[in-house]
Amino acid sequence: MVILTNRNCLIILTFFLFTWNTCCADSGNVDGTGTIDIKDAVIALQVCAGNESTVNINADVDNDSKIGLAEAVYALQVAAGIKDIVFYKIVDTGVTAFYNDSDIIITPPTSNEAFYGQDAHYQGNQPSYSNNGDGTVTDNVTMLMWQKDMGEKISFDEAMTKADELILGGYDDWRVPTIKELYSLIQFTGRVNNATAIDMFIDTIYFNQPLGDTSAGEREIDAQTWSATEYVGKTMNNDDTVFGVNFVDGRIKGYPKDSKSEGGPNKMYFRMVRGNSDYGKNNFVNNNDGTISDFATGLMWQQTDDGSDRNWQNALSYCENLKLTGYTDWRLPNTKELNSLVDYTRSPQTTGSPAINPLFSTTEINDPNGNSGQYPYFWTSTTHQDGVNPYNSAAYIAFGEGQGKMNDTLMDVHGAGCQRSDPKNGDQNQYPEFFGPQGDVRYVFNYVRCVRTIE
Repeated sequence: MVILTNRNCLIILTFFLFTWNTCCADSGNVDGTGTIDIKDAVIALQVCAGNESTVNINADVDNDSKIGLAEAVYALQVAAGIKDIVFYKIVDTGVTAFYNDSDIIITPPTSNEAFYGQDAHYQGNQPSYSNNGDGTVTDNVTMLMWQKDMGEKISFDEAMTKADELILGGYDDWRVPTIKELYSLIQFTGRVNNATAIDMFIDTIYFNQPLGDTSAGEREIDAQTWSATEYVGKTMNNDDTVFGVNFVDGRIKGYPKDSKSEGGPNKMYFRMVRGNSDYGKNNFVNNNDGTISDFATGLMWQQTDDGSDRNWQNALSYCENLKLTGYTDWRLPNTKELNSLVDYTRSPQTTGSPAINPLFSTTEINDPNGNSGQYPYFWTSTTHQDGVNPYNSAAYIAFGEGQGKMNDTLMDVHGAGCQRSDPKNGDQNQYPEFFGPQGDVRYVFNYVRCVRTIE
């Protein structure tokens, strides 16, 4: 136990939390009695109010080394039997360079200059890994343990069997990761030139990342890693679809589960994971003031987009200048932060909604054919290095269908919840346009949902 006081509603604990088990075993038990009840919430609120209180140093529930509102909310929800709260840390993208909307790296913009507020201005939980020397790698941020080498390409069903039977590093509780677990590994220090790999979008010091077999007619980028997350809708030609991350070209998309042309299952890479099975689960609270707090990630979100489309520079500026509910520290989220909002159980095809919790309001738009029921792409602050001009595109998350035009037919080619990229700027009269082998819809003027860190 330790005596703590606080004038700013949250206490910074001076004790180092050595292990994941230590910080979670007593979560929410603020008074140290072993039972989580209303008394724990009261004590946490007293600390928030600046009153001296005796607290259990291991009661921190969101791994921020603080006692405050998150602990109070947790105790109240547990006491009410509403639900357990789970917490997961979003690993930073690793981006440290600054870009404009053309093909150059720039000096860090100041707060009154264009392009302020991009990814590198806000450094989050930096990627950190430990090679366990037994074919496994531990992510020191998420506390997920990963398979270092993926082996050969296998089918979705074969991957499920492999995970059930795998014994590695002395553990037998391996599983195929969800798309959010898998996406936690991506780093946007990677670079690709169309189908040619340059720098991987994963830390190759710790993880083996193969390339596509060009001798067999594959492209270098044909080395996708699949997840356990199946799309609730259909892509392409009414195909059952599995979400995966391409760590060679830095994208999330949905991949047809089966090959109709070859009459069998498609095969991709799978990287097994174990531990922290709650990673990626949100804990949203409606603040009833135009904001939604996610006590799982420690982020507060703008509840409703403002219904306007913008280029990337103006998206950055809009969030930096937003004043909402008394807060002025809003920013454009990086791509991993924004991906944390995707609800992969929802889609326009299956729920008639965007792939996001219905606590949020999202503007409905018409697709390029003029059909209603589509939802915008949302900008992130993260530059996506692809093509001969690698710095002029930024990543977006599609909360509606990831549409493209193939054989002159507009269809969902990537799935709601995909992550792609658009040019940062252009002549608005020329968009939307269709680009690439799957005719990706490029809007370029995308929508914005701002974020801030809960403190």
